[in-house]
Amino acid sequence: MVLAIQEHYEQLSPSERKLATLLLDRIDDMLAYSAKEMADMAGVSKATAARLFRSLGYRDFNEVRLQAREERNRTQPFRHAPSSEQKPEPARGLTVSTHLQLETDSLARTFEVTRNDTLTKAAEKLATAPRVWLLGQGLDQGLIYYLRPLLSRMRADVFCLGAQSGLWAEELAMPSPRDVVLLVLSQHRAPVLERVIEQLTLSRVQVVSVVDVRNTAWAQGFSESVLSCYSTGGPYGYSAMSLVSMLHLLAHATAEQLGDRALQRTHLIDDITEELDQ
Repeated sequence: MVLAIQEHYEQLSPSERKLATLLLDRIDDMLAYSAKEMADMAGVSKATAARLFRSLGYRDFNEVRLQAREERNRTQPFRHAPSSEQKPEPARGLTVSTHLQLETDSLARTFEVTRNDTLTKAAEKLATAPRVWLLGQGLDQGLIYYLRPLLSRMRADVFCLGAQSGLWAEELAMPSPRDVVLLVLSQHRAPVLERVIEQLTLSRVQVVSVVDVRNTAWAQGFSESVLSCYSTGGPYGYSAMSLVSMLHLLAHATAEQLGDRALQRTHLIDDITEELDQ
């Protein structure tokens, strides 16, 4: 179901996109609410909901709900978070082999739907922008701290946004038009992130997004280049394995766009490192 929305998102009407975005944001709610209730949450009509389901290739909402349940059961081994009065119990059925299978499936699904032209377009933006700003909140800060030295070996002027707590206003005043912000989002997005993106769009920066599929529709609202990744997980957090692999691929695609300039910079950094080691 998530993949169907992603593939058809650009062809949907504005009202259908509103409901599609809600479905991605609250996919588990489909198991508890009716089609009319979901439509009311999105502020659209029941007829719009019916058109959306047909556009995605489903007969009705019951068929959508059935596939959503199957996807949840297949990709989220940690489905039930213990209450504060319960002692956490090990996830049943989770072994090294099942974990490997889940991660392998996530990687396969991610790169099966990744288009070369989308990757190339994102890499071109990162290669040609005056400055690149990396944005990740919470657990995703670790991903941008991994990515910054990797990109910095290929090009200059790569910075992290949000590294200094409490200085959002000062940091959001720094990006300029033609700069690129690379958004990394593997988890559920926090409200503050939505406000940060709103401020960045006012700066007319370009945004490249590497996000979990649950955030694809939202990211497409402000980003021309969206690279979607599939993740396993649940209430304790989602695995970032597919996003790490995508970021690694994107960095190397950026180096290809830079060509000799990336090689020259890498050699310079290696020479400086050798001097410092001596």
